[in-house]
Amino acid sequence: MFRLALRTLRFRKGGFAASFAALFLGVVIVTACGGLMETGIRTDVPPRRLAAAPVVVTGDQLYRVPKDGDAERVPLPERVRLAPGLVTAVRAVPGVARAVPDVSFPVAVLGPRDRRPLDASGPPAGHGWSSAALAPYRLSAGRAPRVPGEAVLDAPLAAAAGVRPGGGVELVVRGAAERFLVVGVAAGRAGLPAGVFFSDPDVRRFAPERIDAIAVFPAKGTGSGELRGRISAALVGHDVTVSAGSRRGRAEFIAARPAGEVLIVMSAVFGGLAIMVVVFVVASTLGLSVQQRQREMALLRIIGTTPGQLRRMVLGEAVVVSVLAVASAQAFGARAGRALFDRLTEHGVAPAELAFRQGWIPAGTGAGVGLLTAVVAALIASRAAATARPAETLTEASLQDRPLGWPRLLCGLICLAGAGALALVTALAMSGPVAASTAGPSAMLWAAGLALLAPRIAPVITAILRPVLRAVSGNAGHLALLNVRARRIRTAAAITPVMLATGLATGLIYLQTSQSADARQAFAHGLRADAVVTSSTGGLSPGLVDAVRRTPGVAAASDLVTSTGYVEAPRFGSQSEEGLPLRGVTPEGAEATTAVTVTAGTLTALRGDTVALARGHARRIGGGLGLGDTVTLRLGDGSKADLRVVALFTVRSGPETVLLPASLLAPHTTAGVPERILVRAAPGVDHERLTAALAGLTTGRPGVRVTDREGAIAADAEQEQTGAWVNYMFVGVITGYTVISLVNTLIMAASERRREFALQRLIGADRGRLLRMMGVEGLVVAIAGVLLGGVVSALTLVPFGIALNGSPMPRGPLWIYLTVIGSAGALTLVVTLASSWSAMRPRPVEAAASPA
Repeated sequence: MFRLALRTLRFRKGGFAASFAALFLGVVIVTACGGLMETGIRTDVPPRRLAAAPVVVTGDQLYRVPKDGDAERVPLPERVRLAPGLVTAVRAVPGVARAVPDVSFPVAVLGPRDRRPLDASGPPAGHGWSSAALAPYRLSAGRAPRVPGEAVLDAPLAAAAGVRPGGGVELVVRGAAERFLVVGVAAGRAGLPAGVFFSDPDVRRFAPERIDAIAVFPAKGTGSGELRGRISAALVGHDVTVSAGSRRGRAEFIAARPAGEVLIVMSAVFGGLAIMVVVFVVASTLGLSVQQRQREMALLRIIGTTPGQLRRMVLGEAVVVSVLAVASAQAFGARAGRALFDRLTEHGVAPAELAFRQGWIPAGTGAGVGLLTAVVAALIASRAAATARPAETLTEASLQDRPLGWPRLLCGLICLAGAGALALVTALAMSGPVAASTAGPSAMLWAAGLALLAPRIAPVITAILRPVLRAVSGNAGHLALLNVRARRIRTAAAITPVMLATGLATGLIYLQTSQSADARQAFAHGLRADAVVTSSTGGLSPGLVDAVRRTPGVAAASDLVTSTGYVEAPRFGSQSEEGLPLRGVTPEGAEATTAVTVTAGTLTALRGDTVALARGHARRIGGGLGLGDTVTLRLGDGSKADLRVVALFTVRSGPETVLLPASLLAPHTTAGVPERILVRAAPGVDHERLTAALAGLTTGRPGVRVTDREGAIAADAEQEQTGAWVNYMFVGVITGYTVISLVNTLIMAASERRREFALQRLIGADRGRLLRMMGVEGLVVAIAGVLLGGVVSALTLVPFGIALNGSPMPRGPLWIYLTVIGSAGALTLVVTLASSWSAMRPRPVEAAASPA
């Protein structure tokens, strides 16, 4: 029977091509998502600046959140620094030939004419010259810096700035511009990040008491693995990480581990959704292909073929198609994964330093999904034809109708029940954007349940549409409606991909637009500032806020420093592994520029080791905290701070935050300086006058920019759209796959009816009348698919909207929905008419005499 299957495949090229396309693209999508997951799991970051050092010692970037039970260690958001005394301890370890401390801080090189920051090969960083050998860099001209005021630029930066040894260059460090004498130019290997090297006194001035890493070189005869073990043993009790080999890159780029976790979650969510769609599409395509051969299988049974032989024949065909599709997809899965990863790095979702890795596991997973789905679908599809009586099968084939089996009915009801449960959880137990984690899977379950029950639902929709279509389409419409009613199984198969495309696209896109709109509204409500001062040079000078406050027309101004922290003591039982958002503010302007309402104490007392807590947080920490109590926080760089509560407040909009003095929080961030300054206008001063008054600050302060309130909101919306783009990309991939399934199904359905069209033409129907009939059938399929897709999206979006902001209506432009349904309807009609016209091309006599 397997040989027979191979011989007969050439007579069913349409079904073969449709099944091959569904399997091929499905395996490519699943493999690509698997590649993103493997990249996130491996988090492979090749070392760059520290490439020459066999062993690297850094601060422990992982933190165990204090809570009941075993808590997973989470990455800290800021660079964890090392105590300077650890350099001496590392040098004392046997086998250490050299231990070089490395310090890194943001630097901006200003152009000689316009004083704008240069970006020759990425944002530059400042280092001490003693660590230049770690990359390694070597002097290509000049000498090393020795005294304050001297600097060495790497070759690309020196070329961009147009300076040579002996020339001057203006640099911005910690928000302040200074002029330095360029005493040398350093050359390194290709791909190194841009760097500026200073003398040791300048490094101590710019980054006091800061060591980012210790690069260790082993003595002769000592291996890097052995040395790593000795250093780890010598530094027991210190919060450090000793890395060797490929793990040195993680020590250098602290953003790699969080980005890897984002990739894991993203690929798991969309990969799981892609697998569900692939399984459903492939099973539907193969099932339809088998259903179209009921007459052939009945005749085989009549001439003596056993049920087992029939199953083996169908299974053999499925295996042949799936093996060819899987083998062809292997070469494209890695390319598709790489293309998706490149788009993610372009939009800043994943750092460019992260290396894409896709081994045999993603490829094996994609192949397994394709093969297993094809085999199971073939077995299920062939079961009815193999076990039914031949005469009954012939009758069903001629009627093109059969009852809905109880397994399919049961599976459909289970899917709907699961979707309903997820919808209830979304609406009643979830809140905020996290509700998307249950709303997304519910969309697929709603679609799967309705697709399984489509043969029962299609006649109901057809009955509703019958009066209108008969009134506007005449005899052609009457004949089309009779065909739809008689071919409810085939009609349901055509409706399903339309429903999947419109329902999933509308539901998932409006999930994202609703989240984005809610985030923009929360940002706008929480922004009390009338203007925002920012910098493109890596941060603002700590004293700039005082100059802003003295500007005419300014009522209040406050630095803003953002980070994440954790409550160490007293116990905070509801603490999330994501941590608490920390905001550093200036006490004089905090209350006027922060969207909080103080209920006890005052924000002007935020000086020194103090903190202001939201009422909700204060109630949950240690059974309740009040003014004067002490709370211990673990800041973003791992430092502990014992802080006295000086104010309690309620948040007007957005998440509850923890307020600290900016002077306390800024040194515990990677940048070390404020990110922006929030400015409140004096009474009677409009935004334009305020912005014009602050514009004077940009003169003589390179990189400093002043943005009004509308500009700040627009900048936040643009940043939000960058994150939303990722979801749109994955939704586009999945929707595109369902659209291909739609085209496949419609082409298969039209090709099956070649003999029917020929017989109708032989009894007098012309091609135009038949095309009008098929146009009405396509219209029924499009309308029914759009209606069911609307049900899927509504059942997904209403619970999510209730959880997000209490409104059942999704937020987003109407043109998205109109575009989705218009495209789906137009595509259905075009493909239906085109495939029907193609099926009518042979002469009627020849087509009528051809096999079914």
